[in-house]
Formats: sequence, C-alpha cells, structure tokens
Amino acid sequence: MIKIKIYNVTALATNCCLLTDEKTGTMAVSDPGDKSEALIADIESNGGKLAYVMLTHGHYDHIGYAKQLAKMFDAKIVCGKATNEFLSRPELNLSAKHGLKLEPFESDIQLDDGDFFNLGETEIKYITTPGHTSGCGCYIFDETIICGDTLFRQSYGRTDLPTGNDEKMIQSLKKLKDINGDYTCIPGHGQLTSLEYERNYNYIMRRV
Repeated sequence: MIKIKIYNVTALATNCCLLTDEKTGTMAVSDPGDKSEALIADIESNGGKLAYVMLTHGHYDHIGYAKQLAKMFDAKIVCGKATNEFLSRPELNLSAKHGLKLEPFESDIQLDDGDFFNLGETEIKYITTPGHTSGCGCYIFDETIICGDTLFRQSYGRTDLPTGNDEKMIQSLKKLKDINGDYTCIPGHGQLTSLEYERNYNYIMRRV
C-alpha cells in the first residue's frame, strides 16, 4: 500500500504527489512542476529514500523541477516513451511560449502502455492516455489513479496545444472508463474525483 500526500506547486496549482510505500518507506514523487520546500523537507524527514520522479506528461508545469529533485536524491526519472522528447524541446513543453528557461534533460526509464514497476513492495501500472499531449499517461496502484491532465473532475485536459488531439482524448477517456472497479483519481490540477463519479457525471465519459 502507498501513502499519498499532495502539494500544490507552480502558479497553476499543479498537484504534485509524494508516494510512500508503507512497508519499505521507499518514495516517489509525481509531477514536480516547481520546487517545494515542504516536499523536500518531507522526503528528507522520511529518510530521503526517493526512488522515482514520475511524470504524467511533458509540460513545464509538471516537469519543471524533475531534474533537480532527481539529482538531489539520486532518483530515476520515469515517464512514457512518447513524453521523453518533451523534456528537451521547449516548443513542446511550453517553456518557450511562457518565456521560461528549462534546462533540457532525459528520463531514465521510459514506459510502454501496460508496463509495471515497483515502488518498494507496491506494484504500479502505467497506461498511455494521449489527447492532452501525445505522451500523456496515468499511473495506477492500490485504488488510485494519478491521471495528470487527462482527466479532471467533470472535465478533461485541453487538446489545442502542440500534439493535442480530440479523438485520442476521447479514446483515452473511454480507456479509463472501461477500467474495472472504482478508483480515486488525482488530476494534474484541481479537485480530486473518482472514476465512478466521472462515469456518471463527466460529459465525454457518459457518451463513449
């Protein structure tokens, strides 16, 4: 089982998660879009056993502090294969559009759809969910889905940015809808939701 703590980082209030495997104390962080002193302090106070920095997609507000955090704790950066190029291309990660300087970097582990990896004794599954970008993906463990900017409460990620695609977004939302059971869903921004709630109240999920 994984314990979750959420930090709002960046001016866009990105949901950055600290995941801690309860049996081993091994940790991972998802989508560190900016530096969080509180997050760093919590990692250090729990022994600094940060194994992974997990990225749902490659926009600057989700990757902005990934390289620094990984270097600080000797962690590996994990993302989907299609996200890796975003990490080094300012026109894709949108740092150029917003006049930001983001040093290019690469991930250490690149995942395919359906791949698994372990955080301590907890298995995490990665699935691809393109639409917001070509590289979007979700991480599934226990009864939780970290869904980045694919799924929001009664909404979904915008598709009018580079590599965004309406049809792929619809397919990705159907893919989430078809997962068996109910899950707590942690979006990239905003209020948490659940898969069953979205099946009932999300406009796209209701019609696919």
